[in-house]
Amino acid sequence: MAKGQWGKQQLVPEAHQALDNMKYEIAAELGIPVYQGSEDYWGQISSRDCGAVGGYMTRKLVQSAEQLLNGITE
Repeated sequence: MAKGQWGKQQLVPEAHQALDNMKYEIAAELGIPVYQGSEDYWGQISSRDCGAVGGYMTRKLVQSAEQLLNGITE
């Protein structure tokens, strides 16, 4: 476990599986050869590609949150 991660609890444990699914879906869209069930080993993938997956995940999550907030305020 990374330093500083010990003792942290997930606020929404169900989100872990949904985020994992999103990660592999985006990796497939980008043509990155990792497959669900590969025990999360991405050692053969470049840092640039891993970062791209994280960037796209963040972009999609922010867009979803913005759409949700726009629906609430309208």
